[in-house]
Amino acid sequence: MSNQPDPVAVGTLLRHVLELLDGEVAELYREQGLAEYRPRFSPVVRALVAEGPLPVRALAAAIDVTHSAASQTAAQMARAGLVTHTPDPLDARRRLVGLTPKARALLPRIEAEWEATKAAMAELDAELSMPLGELLAEVVRAVGRRPFGERVAAARTTT
Repeated sequence: MSNQPDPVAVGTLLRHVLELLDGEVAELYREQGLAEYRPRFSPVVRALVAEGPLPVRALAAAIDVTHSAASQTAAQMARAGLVTHTPDPLDARRRLVGLTPKARALLPRIEAEWEATKAAMAELDAELSMPLGELLAEVVRAVGRRPFGERVAAARTTT
């Protein structure tokens, strides 16, 4: 019997950790009167505060997600009244994602929650053998060097 977790269980465990962290943060947002705000919106808000309105492709690059993920998040945020999609004056084929006045009005409360979340994460990291963010970044780099699908295919040929 191996000490290594079953690969399916690792995926389940990762999803469970995400649910534990993001689920509770989302609940805190609701308790603070930010029911329409989701943890996944934070990277988008940070990027738009720093850069101003961005095309989805540039937004995706800024937050290091796929174009599809950025587009889906921006669509959710638009439904919540937090972003708008306006024509790009430099390229009529593109639309710019920008914060709404509603989102800007919520910024002080959102930023206060970010600071509390950051402090809580530091406390959690102190209990771990290494900071969670560092470990996850290490996983991303390793899979970037050799995609997981390649690893699975290679394992198939050696077993």
